[in-house]
Amino acid sequence: MSAAHILESLQSSGLAERIRNSLFLFPLIESFHVVGLTLVFGTTFIMDLRLLGMASTRRPFTKVASDIVKWTWAAFALTATTGFLMFMTNATVYFHNPMFRLKMLALALSGINMLIFELTAGRKAHRWENDRAAPLAGKLAGIFSLLLWISVIFLGRWIGFTTTNSEAPDVDTKTIDDIFNK
Repeated sequence: MSAAHILESLQSSGLAERIRNSLFLFPLIESFHVVGLTLVFGTTFIMDLRLLGMASTRRPFTKVASDIVKWTWAAFALTATTGFLMFMTNATVYFHNPMFRLKMLALALSGINMLIFELTAGRKAHRWENDRAAPLAGKLAGIFSLLLWISVIFLGRWIGFTTTNSEAPDVDTKTIDDIFNK
């Protein structure tokens, strides 16, 4: 099954059509997406500031993480679900949108960043959890996390302004070169 066939199947599904044709469903889903993203970014921001030694420095890192990470994952699940529901309403167009692709790349990189943190400084958190800031690997993870999540937010907003409801081959989306070379 080709990617084009999968995209067409998603977009022509009954659920996608119902969301697309409803006056209230898409905006409601988008609102929950924004709430979820706000929670993901907010909780991630707190963790990143703790890694950098700028917030919650009197609490052990592992305690901050245990209090916050469950909320981050719940918010991420909400955001991923609502994002998928919005994507399926116009899948063939979103898939070809460069801002959508960059957003997905930023999300993937943020996951890789988190994995690298867990395999490095995160594994040794018991050694530094009471220190004001994390070791260099943890600080770098915090900086990259902040940059990547801010990118996700910006790129997500740009998707709506670079997408039309046309079919993918006829889409008039701007490329990154068009945006920055004017």
